[in-house]
Amino acid sequence: MSDTPVDSSKRTWLIASTCAGAVGAGFVATPFVSTFQPSERAKAAGAAVEVDISDVKPGEKLTVEWRGKPVWIMRRTPEQVEALKKLDGQLADPASDRQAYPTPEYAKNTHRSIKPEFMVAVGICTHLGCSPGDKFQTGPQPSLPDDWQGGFLCACHGSTFDFAGRVFKNKPAPDNLEVPPHMYLSDSKLLIGEDKKA
Repeated sequence: MSDTPVDSSKRTWLIASTCAGAVGAGFVATPFVSTFQPSERAKAAGAAVEVDISDVKPGEKLTVEWRGKPVWIMRRTPEQVEALKKLDGQLADPASDRQAYPTPEYAKNTHRSIKPEFMVAVGICTHLGCSPGDKFQTGPQPSLPDDWQGGFLCACHGSTFDFAGRVFKNKPAPDNLEVPPHMYLSDSKLLIGEDKKA
C-alpha cells in the first residue's frame, strides 16, 4: 500500500475522460455495426422476405414485393386444386420443363408448389412484363374460353394462366409464371427468396 495521498481531482478527470471516450466509441461503432444490417438497396436486390400467411383464407390472394417484383401468394380452395389436374392438354408447359424461368424441383408438380393449397408465383407475365389480373370466377366471360376454370388473364395481350401460374397454349406468353425460391418457416410463416438448398 502506498503512502502517497490520492488526488481526487485527477481521479475525477480520469473517470470523466474514460466515460467520454466510451460514449465516443459507441457513437463511432454504431454506424459501423449498422452496416451489417441489409440496406434498402440490398433488400431490393434480393434479400429474402418473410410473410405471415395465417390470415389468407381459401380463395384469397396476397401480394408482396421481392426483388422489386410482385409475388402472389394464393391460398387455393380444394376445388381450385382439383381443377388443375384436368388442364394438362390445354397448357403450353404443364410439367414446367422449360428453362427460361427454371422451376424449383419442389414445385415441379401439378400445383407447382410445396403445399398444394398455396401458390407462390411472381405476378409478371412472361410475354412483355405486364401484370395479369385475377379471373377467379369460372365459366364464360369476355376474353376467356367458355369452359374457363379460373386463373389469371393478362389484359395486355390476352395470355391466360391457371391457378398454378401455368400458361395456356397458343398465347403470347411463352412460359409459365416464375416460381421464386421459397420455404415455410412454420405453418403461418413463408420465406420468399430462400429455400433449404440456398
